Amino acid sequence: MGTPVWTAAALVVLLALGAVLLIALRGRAESRREVARAHAETAELRSRLEALSRQLEATSSELVETREAYVITDAGTERPGTDVPDQVVLSATLGEPLVKAVAFGHGLRRALSPESRNRIWFEMRREVRAARKRRRRATKAFVHEARAAERAEQQPDAA
Repeated sequence: MGTPVWTAAALVVLLALGAVLLIALRGRAESRREVARAHAETAELRSRLEALSRQLEATSSELVETREAYVITDAGTERPGTDVPDQVVLSATLGEPLVKAVAFGHGLRRALSPESRNRIWFEMRREVRAARKRRRRATKAFVHEARAAERAEQQPDAA
């Protein structure tokens, strides 16, 4: 057999492998429980959505059936039985601003994404380099013209 040091080292390695295996198995079991929980929650949300959809369809069909033609001259008179359900009022008052807020959030999230920031950074760097090149060319042209003007002044007139 091997020396006690090698035996102890082998035992430590086996224990470490066992611990890693145990942790991996526990992690898998936890993942499975989380997936099952997510599926159950999704099924519950789906059933709630279907119930709300049925309720909305019933409410909207009632509104269509009870809708009466209004004339501008009837604006000040009260009509019995023409109450608007709370859900319709809530949907009208909160629905559009909520959609706008969600759309704004989506656009903001997209604008601040790493890909977008990288693209903007790249374009800015390219534009800065192009502007620098334009300034250098303009400076060189100015210096060239200034030197040409100096030479023209210094040369004696050939006339």
